[in-house]
Amino acid sequence: MHKILIIEDDQTICNILKRHLSKWGYEVRAIDNFQDILEEFIAFDPQLVLLDIGLPYFNGHHWCCEIRRISKVPIIFLSSADDNLNIVMALNMGGDDFIAKPFDLNVVTAKVQAILRRSYAFKDKTNLIEHRGAVLNLNDATLTFEKQRIELTKNEYRIMQILMSRAGEIVSRDEIMRALWEDDSFVDDNTLTVNVARLRKKLDEAGLSDYIKTKKGIGYVVEA
Repeated sequence: MHKILIIEDDQTICNILKRHLSKWGYEVRAIDNFQDILEEFIAFDPQLVLLDIGLPYFNGHHWCCEIRRISKVPIIFLSSADDNLNIVMALNMGGDDFIAKPFDLNVVTAKVQAILRRSYAFKDKTNLIEHRGAVLNLNDATLTFEKQRIELTKNEYRIMQILMSRAGEIVSRDEIMRALWEDDSFVDDNTLTVNVARLRKKLDEAGLSDYIKTKKGIGYVVEA
């Protein structure tokens, strides 16, 4: 079941969209905290976002940019501000489509279905892991922290995935090595140390000092 997040401050429109899209089998949630939309986005991890331009605190263009820093999830703008300037700006900010208000629910459904079909027909849904402000995107192997996007190598990504998904739990060096190289019997133990050191340097430069802790003689942990 695909999950759709509605970012719209008109409660009537929210309720109409939620009822309608739920009937089509989608899991739908509407934002209720407009001060920190990104937090709810990460927690829900949707496959599509319906986003209004006129919102409390910050407008839809701002939140589109914030979402784009950590995710490639499809975004459809919904707005009565349907002049050419707003449409062009919405698409340039990272939006995938624009629907003018008032809208026909059948048009909304058709556009939602088309974008989901194009976006997910040949790949898994986008997944995010968030811990202590850092967000790991499992779809493109990037880490985001305080608006900084960190590109990870394959091994760095796997290390972060293992540790973040098991935050608070010490993961042994042997287990990490098996996950990275399948058979650790032919891998020098120092290879993992080098990979972790390079990863820590990237994290330090992004402001995530001491994010990965070493448990001497055991392994590593991202503390809860």
